Amino acid sequence: MNAAIARGDDGRDIVIDVQHLTKRFDGRAVVRDVSMQVKRGTIYGFLGPNGSGKTTTIRMLCGLLTPDEGTGTCLGFDIRTETDKIKRKVGYMTQRFSLYQDLSVRENLEFIGRIYGLQKPRAAARAAIERLGLSGREEQLAGELSGGWKQRLALGACTMPSPQLLLLDEPTAGVDPKARREFWNEIHALAADGLTVLVSTHYMDEAERCHEIAYIAYGELLVRGTVDEVIAASHLTTYVVSSRSAGGIGLSALVHELEHRPGIDMVAPFGTSLHVSGRDADALERAIGPYKERRDLDWQRSEASLEDVFIDLMGRAKDNFQ
Repeated sequence: MNAAIARGDDGRDIVIDVQHLTKRFDGRAVVRDVSMQVKRGTIYGFLGPNGSGKTTTIRMLCGLLTPDEGTGTCLGFDIRTETDKIKRKVGYMTQRFSLYQDLSVRENLEFIGRIYGLQKPRAAARAAIERLGLSGREEQLAGELSGGWKQRLALGACTMPSPQLLLLDEPTAGVDPKARREFWNEIHALAADGLTVLVSTHYMDEAERCHEIAYIAYGELLVRGTVDEVIAASHLTTYVVSSRSAGGIGLSALVHELEHRPGIDMVAPFGTSLHVSGRDADALERAIGPYKERRDLDWQRSEASLEDVFIDLMGRAKDNFQ
């Protein structure tokens, strides 16, 4: 039975609504008790270390993988019993380029159009080429494209059937910054037209381009919300400390001194400076007080960054392989 798509408080459709999803492999829970909602037209980013369960979670959310525990719907269909209906409405772009290397851009897209049973595959391929800026490269072999152009081709292929939900599994790995920015501009254009996007990424600048994010570590959903909400929920107070001269205590030595002091929850090098953070502002001030008196060190109060938050979360997460 087709479940009705719910409405959020802002009137937008809730296209994914799941509760208490758990998945085990070889007796080990790689995802534990995940509940979440995703609204239509949202770019929802999943972040976390390798092996944290990001891809497994995304696949369960859209019915590509059956959970061992938990229930939910995707696009109004039950993720356990109506997976075939969900799959027809989902586009999936993997990290590894999976189109035919020895076919041209045009031939790949026309082939995809025929696979999906589009009435006019040639016209659909031409439209995708034009939309993604591939004009002039129609007859170039896919295997000869650079990483950025392969990425555009793959995006065109998985959006040709007009899916309602798009899954992107680390889609910009190994792609230069300019190509990544152009790719994300296209993703935002698709989302503005109502496409819902689930994306896993390791890049902080990409996370900041998402409407909402979720951080998963070792199978547990630690935090979710907008970037501002996630940073605010961390309650981190952050200082940036740099060395004023070549003399005095070195920053590398300072890392080892600070990271063991009570009140300091995170110390991380950033270029020629350190970020020093704590969740208890008063305890942090006491911990760094003696060091702020050093003339060879410059301390500046700063807003916690998204990367600060994720480093802190990672430090507190428990490895489920142990």
